[in-house]
Amino acid sequence: MLGRRGHTVTVFEQDGREAGEDLDRDFLDWNRPRVPQANQPHSFLAPVRTVLRTETPDVYADLLARGAREYHDFDWFGEHPPHRAGDDDLVTLRTRRIVLEAALSAAVRREPTVDVRRGHRVRALAFGKGRPVRVTGVRVGTDTHRADLVVDASGRRSPVPGLLTAAGCRPPVVESHRAGIAYLCRWYRLRADGPRDPGRVKTGSAAPFALAGVFPSDNDTFAISMVLSTADPTRGALRDPAVFEAVARCFPATAAWLDLAPAPQTAVLAMAGLDNRWTSLADADGPVVTGLVNAGDSLVHTNPTLGHGVALGLRAAQHLAAHADQVAADPTGYHTWTARALRPWFDAQVTADRGNEQRLAEGSPSSDRRAAALAACAFDDPVVMRARAQVRHLLKPADDAYGTDEVDRAVTAWLDARPDFSPTHDGPTRDQWDALVPG
Repeated sequence: MLGRRGHTVTVFEQDGREAGEDLDRDFLDWNRPRVPQANQPHSFLAPVRTVLRTETPDVYADLLARGAREYHDFDWFGEHPPHRAGDDDLVTLRTRRIVLEAALSAAVRREPTVDVRRGHRVRALAFGKGRPVRVTGVRVGTDTHRADLVVDASGRRSPVPGLLTAAGCRPPVVESHRAGIAYLCRWYRLRADGPRDPGRVKTGSAAPFALAGVFPSDNDTFAISMVLSTADPTRGALRDPAVFEAVARCFPATAAWLDLAPAPQTAVLAMAGLDNRWTSLADADGPVVTGLVNAGDSLVHTNPTLGHGVALGLRAAQHLAAHADQVAADPTGYHTWTARALRPWFDAQVTADRGNEQRLAEGSPSSDRRAAALAACAFDDPVVMRARAQVRHLLKPADDAYGTDEVDRAVTAWLDARPDFSPTHDGPTRDQWDALVPG
């Protein structure tokens, strides 16, 4: 995006490998310990599609050509309801992360003003004078590379906060919340000569102590994912593929896909030790440094339950590209924008994780009948599904989307038609789970 606006850009990427030559080989055989989410399932939300179609339509076309698929939230109903403004944005891009990386890498190679230096790791920052201190470039090996603006996009383990404090800058403001949630997933591919349609089945199921979901993806691949508390004594046993599949067959959402007799593509892949972390390079007195800003997971890292990461990263990238000259001169406006546009979604993730962590750890069903009805009603009523999708795709805060008279009437009517409704789960009981999982 910067290159297409005429800026000269140098990207230092410590990994020497580039995605794109062979998607399956890149996905299955590339050891990426610094990117644990790379082989976990993704659902790219509306901002991903919107930013790419606006800024880089060639990248979006390439994604589709490589096998990514669009899924509109109203596709659940078969026939979409009468169109309203904004409905066109309620689209998920279903693909493995490696497909997005390949399309982006190919586009970057075509940009004459962008130089990607793979296998080069930034070891230090170069500083000028003034208060606050100005970053004037980066140091790679014995060389110093000068820049009008340095963008830290080095991920959730960024060394930049430590580099700044070591240089005598005021410390960045870091807010971190450990997510006591563990993920396990396994990838499959539909067989060319086998069944291909699981029927009209939801992509998620739940037990009081565990969540299960399916992620349809590109080129006939899909992932089955399990989420449970890091304190659950059985989670280690789920690394056994036989145990994982036996448990997955107890959840309707994932059982329907396993019934298609797919071919396993991976072992059971685990990920835990995750934080929700907000890292601001500004405090109450203003920017702690100039000439440097952060984006992507270096700025806001969220537990992937809600799929916010790439969407928030691309929104930050788009804003930076559009305002690079102003940000280089004074980053105050950028910090103000991130706090207004991105921070509320970080706070929403923290709140959601606290609730999920407590429910999964306690293994007790929710007692909030209205909230359970709101979730269930979405799959029967397009009005509520629209509100659900607006929240899921980062288009409206939950209070704005759900807090309308129209949604309230729809949920009330749904409950009136079901006087015996109570919050339930469609997954296994704890006894059923424990009977399948070795102690």
